[in-house]
Amino acid sequence: MTSTLFTNVRILDGSGAAPYAGSVLVEGKRIKHISKSAAPMSAGDAMQVDAAGATLMPGMCEAHTHFSWNNAANLAGIQTMPLEEHVLWSAKVAKIYLEAGWTSCVGAACAKPRLDVVIRNAINSGQIPGPRYLAASQEITVPGALGDETLPHLPFPEFSFGANVNGAEDMRKCVRQFLKYGVDSIKLNLSGDNFTPDSPAETHWMTDAEVAAAMEEVRMRGKRGAAHARSGPSVQQALRHGIDIIYHASFCDEKTLDMLEAAKDRVFVVPGIGIVHALLNEASEWGVTRAKAESMGYGIEWEAALKSLSAMHKRGVRVMPGGDYGFAFTPHGQNARDLEFFVRYLGFTPMEAIRSCTLYGGQIMMKPNELGLVKEGYLADLLLVDGDPLTNLAILREPSRMLAVMKDGVFAKHPPTTRQRAWERAA
Repeated sequence: MTSTLFTNVRILDGSGAAPYAGSVLVEGKRIKHISKSAAPMSAGDAMQVDAAGATLMPGMCEAHTHFSWNNAANLAGIQTMPLEEHVLWSAKVAKIYLEAGWTSCVGAACAKPRLDVVIRNAINSGQIPGPRYLAASQEITVPGALGDETLPHLPFPEFSFGANVNGAEDMRKCVRQFLKYGVDSIKLNLSGDNFTPDSPAETHWMTDAEVAAAMEEVRMRGKRGAAHARSGPSVQQALRHGIDIIYHASFCDEKTLDMLEAAKDRVFVVPGIGIVHALLNEASEWGVTRAKAESMGYGIEWEAALKSLSAMHKRGVRVMPGGDYGFAFTPHGQNARDLEFFVRYLGFTPMEAIRSCTLYGGQIMMKPNELGLVKEGYLADLLLVDGDPLTNLAILREPSRMLAVMKDGVFAKHPPTTRQRAWERAA
């Protein structure tokens, strides 16, 4: 059994408690012992890592992940990548996430039916490096809604970004097929999105019968439902039908907020505000100027989302980072920016932002007693960070500041020696 001893670390354990100096011993896959003393700990034959005061924290969880989004500027650009290239792309992105400190990820839809399942299985079998991963279905949609990219002049109704269904029994057939493939969650597009002009964010698309059929199958197989739900009615529909993961939730009135608060011990909200910010401020290179984004409705959604999400946070609803990274204007690798936005715009403290991707991460990954904390007995998913994230969250998206990444007690990114760190600082 391999062992690693981290000494001279500043432990940020993910619980919300103040950091403290100490040492952490990892044996096999788990954290064996934590010392809250600066005194040396007996290491035996363990590999020793002198952290020189760096921060040791839990691995982060990205709760709205699209490995198969290929940094294209639109849905069609993602959809039309050939399957073989798409598998290779997704494998490359999984490695990027792991080395950036995202040791757990929740799939939020894939671009082709089995992409998420194939990548999850390859990670689990050791064929490729990647985070712990919960695989999603394609987005399930209805004609005319977000994800329906079929073209009327082409006789291929199945060739669409999302899986198209019509009615409850059609939904049941589609969900059963994805469950057969082995997904961990079924994604339903309950609302529209301003990205698709004919189905904007405040619209609502699925019938209760369709959603009920999907969730009956999901529960029968012990899986989870997830929903793209920007409008208030779609969030309410998700809650009524027992959907656990709600993406976006931009437009929430008092009734919707009350329903979310009543279900706060069950649900997770993952807003993905990074893409709205990017479309308003950083997408002109791809033809979306500030004026264009405003005309699409993103200015209105931004203001509504900040109000809704701030209220959720105050009510104790679990709001987590992640969302729609993998477009040209939200490229993979900048995901930790969500934590900065949580503090800047939603009223989080830096500690609450850290907790949202660590403690809550263990919960959304369905391992609340094994993941998300630096704690004895927990799985050794750990980050060694050069600096203090509580004073500067931006360091969590700087690759050079991510000194080491450990998953299951094994280094995915090996720590530099103390001499290397001194040389890099001098340079």
